[in-house]
Amino acid sequence: MEKLTIKTPSDVLSFIGHTLGFWPQESLVCITMKDNSIGATLRIDLPHQTGQELSYARTVAHYLTSATTATSILFAVYTSETTQPGQGRPQACTIAALTGVLAEQGITIRDGLFVGDATFSPYDGDPGTSVALPVSSTETSAINAEFIYRGSFVEPTSQITLPPAGHESAKAAAIESYMDSIRTQPTEAALKHGRQLWSDMLRSTDFPSDEDCQALVANLQFPAIRDRLIADIPGMDEPMQQILFAQTKEPPKWSRIEWAQQLLLHAYTRTSPEHAAPVLTAIGYINWWEGKGSKAHQFLQLALDTDPAYRLARLSDQMVGSGLVARWNMNKNTAYKALPFDMP
Repeated sequence: MEKLTIKTPSDVLSFIGHTLGFWPQESLVCITMKDNSIGATLRIDLPHQTGQELSYARTVAHYLTSATTATSILFAVYTSETTQPGQGRPQACTIAALTGVLAEQGITIRDGLFVGDATFSPYDGDPGTSVALPVSSTETSAINAEFIYRGSFVEPTSQITLPPAGHESAKAAAIESYMDSIRTQPTEAALKHGRQLWSDMLRSTDFPSDEDCQALVANLQFPAIRDRLIADIPGMDEPMQQILFAQTKEPPKWSRIEWAQQLLLHAYTRTSPEHAAPVLTAIGYINWWEGKGSKAHQFLQLALDTDPAYRLARLSDQMVGSGLVARWNMNKNTAYKALPFDMP
């Protein structure tokens, strides 16, 4: 795919929005770089208490240095907090601590942006004298236009809105009927049939029928089948455990993973709340693979809302909450990325 060049601050903010899929709020976003090539993008909530700047900086640096080839970073502070002329920028102590911690790792800060509700400006500029640009200017940036042309869009927040689902009792009965059929089959036969159904869906370019969606949801109710179907998503001939924990050296098929997410969301609209937890958990897993920890957490919480005792969702949410990053995202050759970019 042809590389694109990020030339302006508006391009940087457009890149961040499309890479994350939403416009950050009260966040620090860092982009790793090697020479002029962009690497990983990290978003993390801003610290809310004073005195935590150093520990916060060390946590951020730990994530950033997982991309071992990074030599510099770009950062953007998104906050509604304002300052008066002559005062320092919000989170100045945090950025100072991060600068020092990264310097110990041989990583420099290339540039920074301060992004408010309506305008943005260079982070190290005086709030009273620096030229501020309207946030709306990102909508006309070249990078934004290219992303939109390729089908991407930016949500106003990271809050997930699930598609509506109806006729719950009828769908629940249909799924239970499929589950009864699966129970009558020998384990290996049931697993084979479930994998074939899922494989056919992943190879197709059309959304499946309601009946096939309900059969898929029924298969996901059985942990042994569910884990195998999740591991089948990246399209890799590797041990299941290594795939589930994103520990393969071979890159996954990201386009197939994206399609799997669309299929699972489609299947969700054909299921009922009592059967939705495995579907939402699988979607959460996909978002964790892609490095979207905030969205992964939300999907896993939605799964727990439907079934508070659903063990895989609870364990997966604990994994995400501990800060564990999918190993695929620690290597530029395997990490999820929407488009290749360079800086001038």
